[in-house]
This record gives sequence, C-alpha cells and structure tokens, in this order.
Amino acid sequence: MNLNYKPAGDQLKAFMKDDSFFRGIRGPVGSGKSVGCAIEIFRRALQQEPSDDGIRRSRWAIVRNSYPQLRTTTIKTWLDWFSEDVWGKMTWHPPPYTHRMKRGDIELEVIFLALDRADDVKKLLSLELTGIWVNEARELPKSIIDACTMRVGRFPSMKDGGPTWYGVIADTNAPDEDHWWPIMAGESPIPDHISRDEALMLVKPDTWKFFNQPSGMVEERDSEGNLTGYHLNDKAENRANLTPDYYSRIIEGKTKSWIDVYVMNKIGTLSDGKPVYSMFSEDVHVSKDPILPVPHVPIIVGMDFGLTPAAVFAQHVRGKWVILHELVAEDMGIVRFAEVFRIEAAQRFPQSQFMVYGDPAGDYRAQTDERTPFQILRSAGIKAFPAGNNDPALRIEAVTTSLNRMIDGQAAFLVDSRCVNLLRGFKGGYHYRRMQVSGSVRHDSKPEKNKFSHVHDALQYCLIGGGEGRSLTMAGQNRRTVQAKGEFDVFNRKPLQQRQNKVRFGPL
Repeated sequence: MNLNYKPAGDQLKAFMKDDSFFRGIRGPVGSGKSVGCAIEIFRRALQQEPSDDGIRRSRWAIVRNSYPQLRTTTIKTWLDWFSEDVWGKMTWHPPPYTHRMKRGDIELEVIFLALDRADDVKKLLSLELTGIWVNEARELPKSIIDACTMRVGRFPSMKDGGPTWYGVIADTNAPDEDHWWPIMAGESPIPDHISRDEALMLVKPDTWKFFNQPSGMVEERDSEGNLTGYHLNDKAENRANLTPDYYSRIIEGKTKSWIDVYVMNKIGTLSDGKPVYSMFSEDVHVSKDPILPVPHVPIIVGMDFGLTPAAVFAQHVRGKWVILHELVAEDMGIVRFAEVFRIEAAQRFPQSQFMVYGDPAGDYRAQTDERTPFQILRSAGIKAFPAGNNDPALRIEAVTTSLNRMIDGQAAFLVDSRCVNLLRGFKGGYHYRRMQVSGSVRHDSKPEKNKFSHVHDALQYCLIGGGEGRSLTMAGQNRRTVQAKGEFDVFNRKPLQQRQNKVRFGPL
C-alpha cells in the first residue's frame, strides 16, 4: 500500500493533523479539500488499533445532499485514489453505495449516503460508524450534522477495543452568512430573530474546530477602492495540482458573487436565477462607511407583513435615497413584530419622525383576526399607511429608476453596508427563477418568493410611499392639452389689441 499524498497547504495540513471531534475546512474550488478528506478517512483507518484477531476495522459514511452529486463528484474523487481494481468492487445496487476495502490488516467499510430522501435520513440514524465525512456541508442543515455526531464512535464496539479516534469531518465552499457554518465559526453573528433554544445550538463547542484556506486569487483595486481585476494568490493551496491559468480561466464570464464564493472563499449568496436589479453595483451603491441619519429629515419606513415580516428605514435627502437600516424577522406575527419594530426604531433613531408605509393588502382583515395589520400597528403606537401602489412591476421600476439615477456625479441610491439581507438580495438572492425550458433559457415574470423577497418588498413600499412612484404613475396618464386657435400672423402689423381680439382659445 503506497499512496503518494502530501497536504498541499498549511491549512489543509493543520486540518488533517487535528484531532478535534468535529473538524471543518472551507476553501475555494480546486483547493484540495475533498481529496484531503478522502485521504483522512484512510489515514484514520491505518491508525485504528487492531482487535484481538489483529484486524484494524473501521466503518465510515460519506454524506452528501443528493445521489446525483454523490455519484458525479464525491464518488469519483474517492475512486481516483481508491480504485475498484486495487481496493475491491463497489456495491452499487441498491443504494446506499458501499465500498468494502481489505488490504493487509485493514478492513475499511465506506458507505456513500445521500440525504435527499426521508428514508436515507432514517438509514443514517440506524448506522453504527467510526466517523463521517460530510461533503459540501453548506448544502445540509445543522440538524443533519447533529444527527451525524450521534452515529460516530459506535464502531468497532467497545468489546472489540472501540475506535482509536472517532468524529465528523466536513468540507465546503463558502456558504451564506446565515448558514450554521459561519455562525459557529464566529464569522457571522447569531441572527436576532431566532429563539433562545436555536441560538444555543449555534454556539461552537470546544471540541469543534474550523479551518479556512486562502483565496485562489487576490482582488486588485484602484486608489478609491473600486475593483479593477484579479491576480493569482501566491498563498493559494493545492496550486501544484492545478494548471497555472486555472483560476484566471474559471472566472471568465462569471459574476462577482460567483467569484466571491467559489474563488475568493467569501461567505455570500448565489442564486440560480436572473437578478431583479442587474444594474446594482456594490462599488457604486454601497456606502464604504456607516451611514448616519440626517437630522430633522423624516425617516421613511417600508414594511412587508406576513410571518416573515421586514422593515426598511430610509431617508430622501436632496433627491437621493439613503437606506439606513433593515429589520428582518422569521416566524413572527404582526403583533410581535410591531413591538420589536417600535423598540428598534426608538433605540436606533431617537427623536426622529417616522413615516411608515406598508403592503396595501395589509388593510384587509384576515380570517383569523378581525383587525388589519395597519390597525394592529396603530394600536402599538405606530402610524402606518398603505403604500400608494401594489403593482409589482411599478414597485420594481421605482427601485430601478433610483438605482440608475445620478445626482452631481454620484449615485442617487446608497445602502448602508450593514443591511446584509438587502445587499444579498441585490447580489442575486432576489431574482427571477429560471424556468425549465428545453433549448432556451427563460425566467419567470415575477420575482421568486424567498427569504430575500420580503425585505425587498419592504424597500419597494418605502420608495413608493416616499413618492418615488408618482412620476411613473403620472407618466402613463392622459393629459388634456390647451390649444390656441387664431388668425395670427407674425408679419401682421395691426395694433396689438386688435390682434388679441381675434385669438380664440379651445376648452380647458
């Protein structure tokens, strides 16, 4: 058995040498994460103390979210290093797939398990394993990781000496900011809207450790901080196993959000759709410094209702829209949200005057409560009114017009960088869903309803309530014209009074 492998980077090496119960490594594409995890399984099998019969037995599961991805990526990586002609045939039917490897005193059973079906989750909960490798962990919820931690350390049994080491290893590309990975790694704050019990589940135990690999490329910026390009990162890991132009080739034709996630190893949002606001530019529309409210200027608030309510705080200053703050909640009714909003507004913007506008549909009574959301807000001391229009096309156009407008050479729309949900929506989270049409690429006519659509609906109500949609509405109305009729001749030299007597005006 001669496997010629050496970790191609300091972070990958530190990850493999660590003995923590849970170890996670995050990095760009091509950084050697998956190969490192595959080798780590075999390395731990070699370290397993033999049983009384002299055999080193281990049983591992390799988990991913779906069988197609498991077959096309994870299993291919595994078989590149542990081919069937050398290490034994795979059992392909029925799923889950199993690779039983026997060489010398090593007996290693590897079970490839996808978790896209309820039956597969039940199978995981019945396994007795030495360890688990979670491949592309950003695609799995925290509840699955918790289930994995319960199934390791169970093989070999204690009567056979027990496992020498047991635990969970995981790899991933950069996930969203509200994913459990960056929260537990200390890179993102725990969201305010979740319950205390949920928050406790996102506190990193002392036996968990996270590793971050360097980015594949480095951003190039001008003197004003604007992005101008990229160059290769000398500290990138696994470069010896990549072509010299690997990263420079894969970023061609890609969006900045794609490059940030897959090459720069930045936590962020990717969407499989068409962004609603393709004209949005982070360099142009996002403030580089925190934005403070302008004194004595009313704060305009847009609000979206439902069980995922959201509010956006903004000011309209000399023709420019300045987005100051966002408030986003989940699984919260309007009664509770009204109280949260009132406290948030008083703490962040004391002594400010507020003008609150919401979804016009909120002026209708629900079947479960005779009061409307606006009545509930007013009973909480919040004077809120329906926005002037609820046409989705007009609301989107109001934001689009503001994004495209320039005043004195500067953008007429500026967002505080702390409005993370709004910005993630602008970068593609708020999008038109791509439709499955053979032979062509088409998108839905309305934005997809997701966790970013609610805060963007609130932004639209904010701008509509603040008057941004009036010019768009007036432009479509028919205006009566005034027409002057008369026998007027510029060369007529008759007295002025006589000429005026011959002028006749049409009706107004």
